[in-house]
Amino acid sequence: MDIQNLVSKDYVSVSADTPVSKLVGEFEDPEVKGIVVDDADGFAGVVTRRQLAASHQKPNEKARSLVWHVPTVSPRTDVREAARLMVDGDTRLLPVYEGKQMVGVVTGSDILDAVQPFLDAATVGEVASTDLVTVDPTTTFGEALHHLRENRITHLPVVDADEAVGILSLYDVVDYTARTVTKSQGGNGQARDHGGFGGREGERARLLDLPVRDMMVSPVRTIRPSQGLDEAVEEMAAVGGSSLVVVDDDGSATGIVTTTDILDALTWEAEGNRAVQVSGVDHLDDASYSDVVAMVEDLERVAGKLNVFDAKVHLHQHDEKLRGTRLVMANMRLYTDKGTFLASGEGYGAKAALNEAKDIMERRIRDDNTYGRSKKHPDEEYWEKRFGWWLEE
Repeated sequence: MDIQNLVSKDYVSVSADTPVSKLVGEFEDPEVKGIVVDDADGFAGVVTRRQLAASHQKPNEKARSLVWHVPTVSPRTDVREAARLMVDGDTRLLPVYEGKQMVGVVTGSDILDAVQPFLDAATVGEVASTDLVTVDPTTTFGEALHHLRENRITHLPVVDADEAVGILSLYDVVDYTARTVTKSQGGNGQARDHGGFGGREGERARLLDLPVRDMMVSPVRTIRPSQGLDEAVEEMAAVGGSSLVVVDDDGSATGIVTTTDILDALTWEAEGNRAVQVSGVDHLDDASYSDVVAMVEDLERVAGKLNVFDAKVHLHQHDEKLRGTRLVMANMRLYTDKGTFLASGEGYGAKAALNEAKDIMERRIRDDNTYGRSKKHPDEEYWEKRFGWWLEE
């Protein structure tokens, strides 16, 4: 199945000189998954909510400073490959090119809508992230923002007495950005009481001190581990959301499932063969692919009774250097018979970043006590049902 029938011409495109404040305004529409940025040479990249939330914008900052370089695809790209590129590129929007001409975009929502009927073979529990990061209703927005950035996550459940009572997402963070950046417009950059950075910082401080109960979305949408991924996609589409909190029989929050988790599940290898996929291999300057595979195998051995079905590693290189070596970020995602585990690490050089991510992953696996039993490894019948729609193509 390719993406040909999923290509949309309904997308937002701006020039590289567009002020960040205008981008913020565009993202107030939850339907906007990303903004295409063009420069004098054509397509420059995209800007997503993640870039806005992770940066500290000044009123005169331009779109080019936030551009995220993402892959492009053709209308004949397979949906599984498109899903993989979205996950590896940390984007939910890919530009679609026919030759040198951009003909539209494809989004993660488009892909999930198309494959939803085939997702009943997999359950929420098989793909949900169980290393849950939460806050309580009294946590300040500033602390919550720190958790989102520190853990590189897009959704933060708000939990009170083990029960999910709300959720804070990048939508809320972008709204915060919009309020602070918009307020600063019209000032001259001096610390003054009636505008400029002085007004902006005062507004920022007040927002950061607010408790998340005043900013979270409530009630929160939940789902059980035993429910199918098709139900998860349907529920997300019904509310226009991109995440669901996973709860057990007594209503306690045990995990979270996002569109990223489901897109990632589309890239699993058929017949249960473990694959170690590495994106950003160009950054493996002081390490090799075999080193990454060995790390995954070590994690499986250390964890004991844990089977890794699939592993994804994404490397991103920053401009910062130390004695000529660039700062690298390594994101690692493991799909196991005890749930999904995530870890990120940074270091100067790929090897240092990978080792930090591995150490964090090892601690998280050892600390995980939320599963009392292991799932049966999927058999041939499962995989035929799971990927039949794709194999027939």
